[in-house]
Amino acid sequence: MAQQTETEITIETRGRGLFEFTAEVTAWVSEHARGTGLLTLFLRHTSASLLIQENADADVLRDLETFFAALVPDDPARYRHVTEGPDDMPAHIRAALTQTQLSIPVSGGALVLGTWQGIYLYEHRTAGHVRKVALHLLTG
Repeated sequence: MAQQTETEITIETRGRGLFEFTAEVTAWVSEHARGTGLLTLFLRHTSASLLIQENADADVLRDLETFFAALVPDDPARYRHVTEGPDDMPAHIRAALTQTQLSIPVSGGALVLGTWQGIYLYEHRTAGHVRKVALHLLTG
C-alpha cells in the first residue's frame, strides 16, 4: 500500500546565488522513506528556482551565475515590471527559464542522485529572502 508524507523546508538566502540543501532533503527522506517511491519538491515562489546541479566544483555555480547575468541583465530599461526593483523582472525570467519543481526517485529508502549531484535553491533576487520548499514523498 502506498504511503504519503509531506513537509516544508525553509531556506534563508543571502541574495542572488545557489544554495545547496541536499543534506536536509536526504535526512528527511531517510527518516520517512521505505522501499521505492518518488519525492517531489515544489518551490512556493516566482523569483527563485530549484536545480539539480554539480556539487563538487564551486566554479560550476559561479559559471551558471555568470551565464544568467549575461542572458538576463538587471536593466530596468528592458522591462515594464519594475515596481519591485530592477532585479525583480529578471528574477521572474530566470525562474521561467529554470524550474520550480523537481521529482527525484527513491530506492531502498534513499534518494537516487548521481555522485556529484546536489539539490539547490537558486535565488534570483539580489537581496536575501526566506524561501519555502514543499516536499511530498510517495512510497510503496
